[in-house]
Amino acid sequence: MSIFGSMKTAVSGMNAQANRLSTVADNIANANTTGYKAVSTAFSSLVLPSTAGNYNSGGVQSSVRQAVSAQGDISYTTSGYDLAISGDGFFIVQGADGTPVLTRAGDFTKDGSGNLVNSAGFTLMGYPWGASAPAVVVNGFDGLVPINVMGDQKLEAVPTSTGTWTGNLKPGATVVTDPNTLPSENAAVDPVTSNTQKYSIVTYDKLGSKVMYDIYYTKVPVDSPPATAGAAYQWEMSVYRNADKATTGTSSFPYSSGPVSVKTIEFDDSGQMISPGSATITDPVTGLSIDMNLDLSQVGDNWSGTGNVDGQGANSPVDITIDSNGVVYSKYDDGSTKPVYQIPLANVPSPDLLTLMSGNVYSANGNSGVTVTGFPQTSGFGKIQSGALEGSNVDMAGELTEMIESQRSYTANSKVFQTGSDLMDVLVNLKR
Repeated sequence: MSIFGSMKTAVSGMNAQANRLSTVADNIANANTTGYKAVSTAFSSLVLPSTAGNYNSGGVQSSVRQAVSAQGDISYTTSGYDLAISGDGFFIVQGADGTPVLTRAGDFTKDGSGNLVNSAGFTLMGYPWGASAPAVVVNGFDGLVPINVMGDQKLEAVPTSTGTWTGNLKPGATVVTDPNTLPSENAAVDPVTSNTQKYSIVTYDKLGSKVMYDIYYTKVPVDSPPATAGAAYQWEMSVYRNADKATTGTSSFPYSSGPVSVKTIEFDDSGQMISPGSATITDPVTGLSIDMNLDLSQVGDNWSGTGNVDGQGANSPVDITIDSNGVVYSKYDDGSTKPVYQIPLANVPSPDLLTLMSGNVYSANGNSGVTVTGFPQTSGFGKIQSGALEGSNVDMAGELTEMIESQRSYTANSKVFQTGSDLMDVLVNLKR
């Protein structure tokens, strides 16, 4: 046995325990770091050739392991910009040098330019939402841009061009036989009785201003012969500009201008609409031409009606919301929303072997495998929780225990070294 060998073995033991103590220190220091993943030290023996009568002590070497794949606890916050991943995957962020890296730290805030930046200064990346949902680049980071919550998200005015109206017309309504009392005549006498039903719908003109139309349904006699074979019931639909309604009296009639659409609707003896499938609103004031698809029935004994149209008014964004699929919606001052980005997630086959970098970010390497990108809740990726943060996965009690163990082991190794040193003193002093 070599005394020098035992001393070197003790030194390797102290070095290994020093590394262990370093990982413990790192974990304790980052116990409150958002998305931090604990590191640990693993030991393996170094063995030197020995004989039956002469043992050569080897040593120990340490290696650092990361618990990147271990989920941290998720806690809720008051900021909608805070994001947590529940499940597998990493946010794709970009540093000042423009290089994309991976992180689980979703403590994002809006910087002076409107970009979402986390506490380490990394900018969240995503795909811009164009005319349709973006497509993910599965094998790279091409197409990603910084997610900006202030940029050019102003909602431009889009005039209404199409719409849909669905509802039910009351079968028990009395047939109006006097054509002079129909809403389409725009007479001074209010035609709205229990036989006529009124609805209103809002559309948008070319400047993004709201334009409301009043829609009247009145049951009328069936033409003889009916325009459509099999017609058993007939209704008149009249549409007026709400802005043209009478300003005096208790009735909207007479309007200051005539109807912008008049249509005859026919039903069969089962109360199902057989014609027409649509009606066109032609507005000479705004220049709007709106094709309204009709889906009406005449069953039961109640009125009902609902409609929706395309187009949008011009207004400014006031906030953003982010759903579990990573879609970033811009919320506008009129309450409407519009998708503007979609946040992707990335992963590697072996997350625990990623290269750790400053700022709690990771980069792929040959051991971790290549990066694969996808959207949340698809292809094994987790979901995004807005208004939440993933905490560190450090177990403080376990770290304190390891610290004491490391201290004891370091002290024991130092005693071996000290004993070897004492033996060397004995050898040196033999000549004296």
